Amino acid sequence: MRPNIIYLNSHDTGRWISPYGYAAPTPRMQRFAEQGIVFRHAFSASPTCSPSRAALLTGRWPHEVGMLGLSHRGFSLTDPTEHLSHVLGRSGYRTALAGVQHVSEDPALLGFDEILPVDSHSAVDVGPVAAQFVSGEHEEPFYLEIGFIETHRRYPEPGPQDDARYLRAPAHLPDSPETREDMAGYSASVRRLDDAVGAVLDAVDRAGIADHTLVVCTTDHGPAFPGMKCTLTDGGLGVMLMMRGPGIRPGTVSDALVSQLDLFPTLCEFAEVPAREGLRGTSLAPVLEDEEATLHDAVHAELTYHVDYEPQRSVRTERFAYVRAFRALDHRILEHTDAGPSKDYLVDRGWGDLAPETEMLFDLQLDPAETRNLVDDPAYGDVLVEMRARLESWMRETDDPLVRGPIPPPPGANVIGGPPRAG
Repeated sequence: MRPNIIYLNSHDTGRWISPYGYAAPTPRMQRFAEQGIVFRHAFSASPTCSPSRAALLTGRWPHEVGMLGLSHRGFSLTDPTEHLSHVLGRSGYRTALAGVQHVSEDPALLGFDEILPVDSHSAVDVGPVAAQFVSGEHEEPFYLEIGFIETHRRYPEPGPQDDARYLRAPAHLPDSPETREDMAGYSASVRRLDDAVGAVLDAVDRAGIADHTLVVCTTDHGPAFPGMKCTLTDGGLGVMLMMRGPGIRPGTVSDALVSQLDLFPTLCEFAEVPAREGLRGTSLAPVLEDEEATLHDAVHAELTYHVDYEPQRSVRTERFAYVRAFRALDHRILEHTDAGPSKDYLVDRGWGDLAPETEMLFDLQLDPAETRNLVDDPAYGDVLVEMRARLESWMRETDDPLVRGPIPPPPGANVIGGPPRAG
């Protein structure tokens, strides 16, 4: 019997939930984690929204599928029929979407049999609609994609449970009244997310389909704080990734290095759909069977466009992280950090005037916060050569257009800068 598949995704959450050890009000996601597997070292393909989602849902890199920037700014999939909804629909799944998808300006192109009507993309509205779908009658297995706007900014007004006096922002930010207040907003937002995830899981349990329903819970990239979202660091690329369902042992925790590109072949395997040629990920099945198993010796990621042109590529192993920028800047692109009290605090103190480094190497075991750039340290000379070679090999193997030079935006794209458009 082929399982139902529910894909729960949030905006800008990273790993900032309680199953990853953070002081976040997420008891429902904590319970979900304990019922299945938690991947402690999962990474997105990009630290920006549409490219990361497109990679997860096609199993290929953003630069391979045309999604080099945001869908609402003029970027799109070269071939929408590669989307998971099309693939599963062609194999007999009933496919439905509830809430955010952020891969196409026209969701009808993505192959869903049904796009569920919602009053907004907030978890408050999406959760009940998704739960109602789950509770219905289903003659064939279904694929339900559920997208919540949480924890994207703007954050909701903090409630009494989100007292800023007893919170603190991510450790790389200063502990100040401003950043604590910012974290109170995040706390209110992730609380909404957790409630909606719980509502969907409750519907699965009430419907009696938990034993043959695979549930995946993840996010697109890191939280919308300075130095996280839109950066090729652990804070920008590190994502929650949890799964529950048939064949997955409760209470499993894996330290394997995995990419969100691994989800596409994994879901195809569960759905008994032959994986097509050209997929870049690897099925997570070995890790689901043995939490000590490993899949990759390295994972990659990319950033090309967000609001502006900031081409970067990265490679990460268990020990080292390497990032290369392909556009030298004399100041930070502030538009790539979402507005909020933490950003205001840093900008007022000159953060925006700092020129980003064009090449970075970090020893993740001795410097997990990625604060000490080792590019000029002779003791790491051999490592630098190896990481450069890894990155260049990956870019050529995947035909990254950046190998051939600057990448212009597509006609009509709404971006601040970048190379001249073709034509």
